[in-house]
Amino acid sequence: MSMKLWRVLTVGFIAVLFTSGKADKFARLEDPLISNDALDQKSWVDSVFNSLNFEDRLGQLFMVAAYSNKDQNHVNEIAKLVENENLGGLIFFQGGPDRQARLTNYYQALSKTPLFIAMDAEWGISMRLDSVPDFPKAMTLGAVQDTDLIYEMGTEMARQFKELGMHINFAPVVDVNSNPDNPVIGYRAFGENKKLVTQRAVAYMKGLQDHGVIANAKHFPGHGDTEVDSHYSLPVIKNPEQRIWDIDLYPYQELFRENLMSVMVAHLNIPSLDPTANMATSLSKKVVTDLLQDRMNFQGLIFTDALNMKGVAKTNAPGEVDLKALLAGNDILLYSQDVPKAKAIIKRAVEDGVIAESEINRRVKKVLKAKYWAGLNEYRPIKTRGLIDRLNTPKTKVITEELYADAITVATNKDDLIPFKQLDLKNFASLTIGDEGKEFQKYLSKYSKFEHFSIKKAADQTSHYNTMKKLEDFDVVVVGLMGVTNSPSRKFGIAPGDVQLLKDLSKRQKVVVVLFGNSYAAQYLEGLENVVFAYENNDITQELAPQILFGGRPAQGILPVSVSDQYTEGVGGFLPGNHRLSYGTPESVGLDGAVLDKIDEVAEKAIRIQATPGASVLVVKDGKVVFERSYGQLEYKASPKVNSETVYDLASITKVLATTQAVMFLVSRGELDMNKTLSDYLPELRGTNKEKLVLKDVMAHEAGLVAYIPHYAKTVQNGSWRGDFYKPTAEPGFTRPVSNDMFGRDDLRDSIWNWTVESKLMQKSGGRYKYVYSDLTMYLMQAVVERVVNQPLNEFMDQNFYEPLGLSTLTFKPTEKMPVDNIAPTEDDVAFRKRLVRGYVHDPGAAMFGGVAGHAGLFGKANDLAVMMQMMLNKGYYGDVALIKPEVVETFTKNQSNQSRRGWGWDKPNKEVGKGGSAGDLAPKSVYGHTGFTGTCIWADPDNNLIYVFLSNRVYPDANNTKLLKEGVRTEIHDIIYQAMGKSK
Repeated sequence: MSMKLWRVLTVGFIAVLFTSGKADKFARLEDPLISNDALDQKSWVDSVFNSLNFEDRLGQLFMVAAYSNKDQNHVNEIAKLVENENLGGLIFFQGGPDRQARLTNYYQALSKTPLFIAMDAEWGISMRLDSVPDFPKAMTLGAVQDTDLIYEMGTEMARQFKELGMHINFAPVVDVNSNPDNPVIGYRAFGENKKLVTQRAVAYMKGLQDHGVIANAKHFPGHGDTEVDSHYSLPVIKNPEQRIWDIDLYPYQELFRENLMSVMVAHLNIPSLDPTANMATSLSKKVVTDLLQDRMNFQGLIFTDALNMKGVAKTNAPGEVDLKALLAGNDILLYSQDVPKAKAIIKRAVEDGVIAESEINRRVKKVLKAKYWAGLNEYRPIKTRGLIDRLNTPKTKVITEELYADAITVATNKDDLIPFKQLDLKNFASLTIGDEGKEFQKYLSKYSKFEHFSIKKAADQTSHYNTMKKLEDFDVVVVGLMGVTNSPSRKFGIAPGDVQLLKDLSKRQKVVVVLFGNSYAAQYLEGLENVVFAYENNDITQELAPQILFGGRPAQGILPVSVSDQYTEGVGGFLPGNHRLSYGTPESVGLDGAVLDKIDEVAEKAIRIQATPGASVLVVKDGKVVFERSYGQLEYKASPKVNSETVYDLASITKVLATTQAVMFLVSRGELDMNKTLSDYLPELRGTNKEKLVLKDVMAHEAGLVAYIPHYAKTVQNGSWRGDFYKPTAEPGFTRPVSNDMFGRDDLRDSIWNWTVESKLMQKSGGRYKYVYSDLTMYLMQAVVERVVNQPLNEFMDQNFYEPLGLSTLTFKPTEKMPVDNIAPTEDDVAFRKRLVRGYVHDPGAAMFGGVAGHAGLFGKANDLAVMMQMMLNKGYYGDVALIKPEVVETFTKNQSNQSRRGWGWDKPNKEVGKGGSAGDLAPKSVYGHTGFTGTCIWADPDNNLIYVFLSNRVYPDANNTKLLKEGVRTEIHDIIYQAMGKSK
């Protein structure tokens, strides 16, 4: 028979069924189990079928539970069933991937007929196995508006299944959860709207089946309107048949149109479908045969729900329940409790004419046909080597991150508080209830300065009172409500006293509550003004929620269920972000994470050869931080490890993240003209050799200024600092901190300024000054800025840049704002200060200048530097703050000379006139940034929307240590980043 004729006859048979009235409610014209190579399928099915005796054929209708975390007795028991009963398949439950794979190979080797391997993996194999990540649960997916993401999840899930040699996923749940008190479905359902449920179920199903894994819709005919868990008893649903058709059966009808391959029938009692007293739907011929197969014309595989569940096990003995399920019309008996007994009972029923042997044979062939579709005609053992790595791919992380991010729902947002704006006018605190919420706190702190507090769930009144007192001075309190459960009968773990605390706080402060857990719990949060649903509590949602709150990502989720009058289905929707940094995986922006991992080798080598005690590396692509790692320790000896909060002395990065920023700010507002001279803004320079120096030449390091003046040398004598310049304790006239226990004369800054002004200029060549990189540039530009704004540089930058951008560590004089413990030490200064420098600027001139100098003095952590550089790539704006005009950013960061690589203030890697600092060879000409003497660098690439930050304290304990530069550590890492983008030298 030709393939074409085979299809014609099959379609014709189904058409006859339809026209005969057996599909009066719904019909399909394709059998989902027919493979594309139908003739080969038929040949294989017939061959296998004919090789089996009746007992072996009967075994194909059973699927039993297997575990990979149980003892050898269990393994032996399953092996015996496989070998003696020729089981149709195994459904794996708890265990581990490697153990399950090895057991699967073992059981398959014992079986006469290739086994179906299945799993109840609604949110992925992590639902049952360790060592693999979770996908979001169905309720979370219900909030996701982009169903293509759900399809991608199904695709990735199918790939994982195939890696584990599995063929059937008992998912998706297509119950329309119309009863909020449902104790067994709830968060396992996509939502309460039948169309929403259907759209997501179809996407999930297609992701699986398009990639070779059989999907299974459950729990037919609908478990969404129950108040009893069928694991423990038989739920009764009293809804009329028409309502069941309109609501519960709607998703099934649409899934059948899309060629759903299997269905699981639930243990429910629905009198409108079968009035027999205490009749479970799974055992009802009226439901399984008359409704599902005849009226709805479903021809795929039909599974019972687990036959050990009390919904049927209470009133039906093992073996007998199996026969009843077969008589009802089910194909596969799931979780049979006694296969030999069941087979014996079924054999007697065949002998007694209760069920025809031909009917058994038909179902066996149906199972075999599905096995062929799943590829079991070409069974191969699972490759266990590297299995865990193959299950945990970067793509898995990308899909999971995108799904959770798209689901987060801003349900109430009074006065558009979210995303947070005007960060400098807000004093933030966080409060986590029921969990420490470490990731939540960590990511909140990436956006602004936070004080963090935690209390236990259902804490007593004293704890609540003390918490209120601690929080009273904060304008905004961000609450992570954790410890949420899935139990309606226990109010989802929400304690009334905790809710009252939130309401009391809301009376005097702005309170934002992020619900990390079951959205039905929100019914107890009525009246709160700012509520965000994260749906689940895990590291990913804790990382993502702050990104939504601060506008690093848009909020897009829509609540898929109605939980109260305030929180109804459809609440939420699109809330745009505001171009702050977000955080995610390299692959989410097209970078190869495996290549980026090579940065580890370079950084660890640098520490091993003592090029630096430690370092922080951060990479931003397309506005997303995709690599942020810390290496080594603060010192070579036993000391705290470097972490993402470690603050470094940035040295000459101060030039571009302080002074140059201020200059660009003033140019943007027309308060500075780069074509004017220093004396136009500093009249006291008239009559000096600095009088006619033009600002643009000064900023390009082409104004004839000498490279460096060792100002400190004038204040030391015979190897010690002079007592007429410094004192070990503060006293009148000596109040300027230079280091710990070292105070300079109050007029020391004036002395440095005078020495700078009096310094000689370089000789001109060809009528112009040559390029000479000079610290004096920024002494002078600092003076210009401070004269124009009538304010010290540090105060100006705090008020106009760092505080509005939420940068809690980017600062001058850090010891005044933070503990010294997390500030990396720099040099053991034997030439000048005679002590280890920590928390005070390393540069001697900047220290003498009071710690605030135009060329040095700025400290910060990597994330804060990334924010500043992202503001530059954003053409001068970030969040709700616009600081610099786009044309000014472009002008300052382009090459401004034909004799150097420099812009105005900024360094560049212009290959024609000399490689720039620590920029990699693969960096394009558009890149701009700067390096710092202490072992730091920042580079921004507008062509590729890329940022690279490297921070270290290579000058500890000796500034003469040049291994970092000699080994090319910073440039090598920069090139690795470009290699991760697919570029090569």
